[in-house]
Amino acid sequence: MEIKIRAAVREDCQRLLELILELAVYEKAPDEVTVSLEEFQEAGFGNNPVWKAFVAEENGIIQGFGLYYIRYSTWKGCRMYLEDLLVTEKMRGKGIGKMIFDRLIEEAVEKDFKGMTWQVLDWNEPAINFYRKYNSDFDAGWFNVALSKEQLKKLI
Repeated sequence: MEIKIRAAVREDCQRLLELILELAVYEKAPDEVTVSLEEFQEAGFGNNPVWKAFVAEENGIIQGFGLYYIRYSTWKGCRMYLEDLLVTEKMRGKGIGKMIFDRLIEEAVEKDFKGMTWQVLDWNEPAINFYRKYNSDFDAGWFNVALSKEQLKKLI
């Protein structure tokens, strides 16, 4: 098995969306993926890209990815926000997640980010155990809060 880690390109977006749906199914929220291919491509590769990703490729097939964007903390400065890290179910346990995560860490250091943050579901023991291997800090003192597009429109 030869895995190549590389930066994602526009042509990867269809496959990335397939993997995003796989992640949503795993996280028991398949109906939550509503972004279109065109929106996804524009957000990553348009005039004002807001995300970047690294993919893990085996024999020309993307088997995993890590997607991030820059989050600004008024207390800390620019930080990497890891939106998604996924390895396909059939390829888990082969060190691919570590390869992607290590590349993300390298990116954060190269870009001089002040840190790296992400979320993990409290029931996702495999992911929690993975992140514990990195001596990650788990912060139980914060709630996730959000407003949907529809909720925002109702507030105007």
